[in-house]
Amino acid sequence: MYRLLAMDLDDTLLDKSLRIGEDNLRALALARRAGVVVTLATGRMYCSALPYARQLEIDAPLITYEGALIKHAVSGEVLLHRPVPLPWALDIVARVQARGYHINIYLDDCLYVERHTEESRLYQSISRVQARAVGPLIPFMKEAGKDPTKVLVIAGEEKLDELAAELKPLYGSDLHITKSKPYFLEFSHPQATKGHALAVVAAYYGFEPAEVIAVGDSYNDLEMIEWAGLGVAVANAPPQIRARADFVTASHDNGGVARVVEKFILGGAGEDGAHG
Repeated sequence: MYRLLAMDLDDTLLDKSLRIGEDNLRALALARRAGVVVTLATGRMYCSALPYARQLEIDAPLITYEGALIKHAVSGEVLLHRPVPLPWALDIVARVQARGYHINIYLDDCLYVERHTEESRLYQSISRVQARAVGPLIPFMKEAGKDPTKVLVIAGEEKLDELAAELKPLYGSDLHITKSKPYFLEFSHPQATKGHALAVVAAYYGFEPAEVIAVGDSYNDLEMIEWAGLGVAVANAPPQIRARADFVTASHDNGGVARVVEKFILGGAGEDGAHG
């Protein structure tokens, strides 16, 4: 019996218009009524995920910032906060700025950028969070003196792949580096993964991995898809993600989450998926 359902937001629960479809809303309400704990596991900021959590009437800890911050949707209790140590964050910024790529810095659930750019406007349109332009980031970060929750770089997919290939050997196990979208490269604490965070939330409720379903679409979802008793990829996920999932459901635009709820929680036939 599954007792916890964790879902990614973008390209998984949300459709192309960044809305939760009626099928998904209805199915998740039924899952909650059946006693299943429903939550979100997203790379988004807590303040960006919260409106969706309220729409779904979630009363549980939310996994945000790729797992760097676990904070309750109702009480605001912080279960976990694992930021990037400031010296590492400064080093990342210096290396990325040398390439001229856009950087987002996250402090105290606020978003900071050097200046407003096409990339910052793109991010704002997706996250619906207003970025604060603060000028040169390194002096700003040193003055703030805080460890950022994460660092995000926005650039073309090939550029980010090259950057990741260069920096992963450099940072080794000291940082977690992953892509949440083809053009978003994220740097976080080594234990700030959705898989680790999902284990923390499951333990909070006393659930075993076998009692957990995780649904996602991208590379930053792999850890939780593999940790959960039932790891699900939506049909729009890249082939590499679908291949690692236990089950492949419909796409994010076709009620993929609803199909999972119907098939594995409510016991209905749902819509046939394909095993990865």
